[in-house]
This record gives sequence, structure tokens and C-alpha cells, in this order.
Amino acid sequence: MMDPDYDLFVTICEAQSLSAAGRRRHLSPASVSKRLHRLEERLGVRLIHRTTRRLSLTARGEGLYRDLVTIRASLKEAEERASGRGNAPVGPLRITAPTSFGRLYLPPVIAEFSQSCPEVEIDLNLSDSFIDLFSERFDLAIRIGSRMEGGLVAHHLAESRRVLCAAPAYLAHHGEPATLADLAGHYLLAADGQLPWNLAGPQGQVRYGGASAVATNSSEMVRELTLRGLGISLRSLWDVSRALADGGLVRVLPAYEGSHDAAVFAVHTPSPSLPAAVRIMIEHLTRAFASGFD
Repeated sequence: MMDPDYDLFVTICEAQSLSAAGRRRHLSPASVSKRLHRLEERLGVRLIHRTTRRLSLTARGEGLYRDLVTIRASLKEAEERASGRGNAPVGPLRITAPTSFGRLYLPPVIAEFSQSCPEVEIDLNLSDSFIDLFSERFDLAIRIGSRMEGGLVAHHLAESRRVLCAAPAYLAHHGEPATLADLAGHYLLAADGQLPWNLAGPQGQVRYGGASAVATNSSEMVRELTLRGLGISLRSLWDVSRALADGGLVRVLPAYEGSHDAAVFAVHTPSPSLPAAVRIMIEHLTRAFASGFD
């Protein structure tokens, strides 16, 4: 069992307010504040900046919180091993994944996992927002990118190739670009932050700038607008492979692709021994995406 004041500090960080932490622990806000002050005095550092509106961790508080989360997970795993439950996939399993990817690819994985591990309670969160695994208490995240943030353990699931594509109707009306420079005469589509495009081509890496014909924070919207013939976009193959196969989209400038450093990962916080549910879910994901998205 972890030190009670440390345990309360973790609850404060996760609840993000003294009153909410008090409700979880059946304590008054005054008692929570007093114990937090006692912990700070014991350590000789300020852990949390407190204002009338919000709480925010200091750098020392952030470091302590991450260490305590790891210690708590280790204690839980030690108890499971001692009781003989360590190899049995049971209890809650919280997973977060990007919205579009989750909708397209996770249902069969979740169904297969649930049938083989019926004692695991899956809580699946689909969101395109960045989620800090250290503070949000998710067991596993699906991430798509070139590198993962420090401190996390990443399991490579598949490459994430990206291609330039457009609907046949768009190309019939606007013509097909023959060179990268020809894109200047076309409508481009990208979600906020996705332009400029980093491309790999015959001459190596190249960066192509421009503005999206429609401003949106939704990558799913970019795909739908591309399918409806509004412009050219740079899309992951996992997102558009089916549309390319059935002719709803065609590749544009096939000599160019998105830079080759992106991949799909399953990531989790460090742990000396992964809980069985997390380990088995990673195995299911690895099998599901072993052949990629071509």
C-alpha cells in the first residue's frame, strides 16, 4: 500500500481539484488542503500551484506524480503476482485511439479480444485530442506518428504510408498535376496543422506548402471532402486504401508519398511487468495489423 499522503496527492492530480479529490476520498476540502500542505512541508517543495480557479502542477509536482503512478502500477502488479492473478486477464482495460482509425479498424480487434478474454472490461475512448497517459490513467493508446513522447513504451504495429489522392471527378474537371509544381494550380485539402506536407520523392525529401481550400480541425472531414471531389489531399493508406481499391479515389503524383517516418504504435506507460490484459491486447493488435494497410 502506498503512503496515504502520496495516494491522496495522486487523487488530487487526477481529479484536478481539491473538492473533487475530497469527494472521491470522502474528505472535506479543508482536510485535503491540510494534508497536501503537510506533504509539501515534509518534502520541502511546492507541488501544486493553487488559485481560486484551478490547480496546476509544479515541475517537481509533475515529476512526483509520474513516479507515483509508476509505483502504484508496480504495487498492483506485485499484488496480482502474489495472489496468482497476474497471468489472468481480468478487470478494466482503458484504451484510447484516434477517432477515424478506431472506427475503421478497432471493432474486429475489440470483438476478438472480448470473446477470448470475457473477464476484461474494455473502456474505449476515440479522440483526436492529445491524451497524456501519465495523467489520464489510460492503460494503452494507439498513436500514429514518427516518434512517441518521452517516457512511454512503444510497440510498432504497422507502417503508416501516406499518398496524394483525389476523386476522379475532381481530376476530370481540374486536370491531373504532372509535377509537384502543378499543385499550385489545384485545391488542396488538409486539417489544421497538416500543411505544409513533408514528402519523399525522386530527389529525396521535399516540403510543399500551401493553404487548405477548407479550414477544418477534422481529418475525417478532409477525407470526406476529398471523396466528394473538392480537392487533393495527403492521406494515410489506412484511411483511404478501400476508396483507392474501389475507385472512389485515385493516386496523384505517385512518385511522391508522405515522408517515410510515420507508423502506427501501441503505447503505454513504463511497467516492470505488463498486466495480462494489456499484454494480450497488444498481441491482438500486432496480429491484426501485421500485413499493413496496402
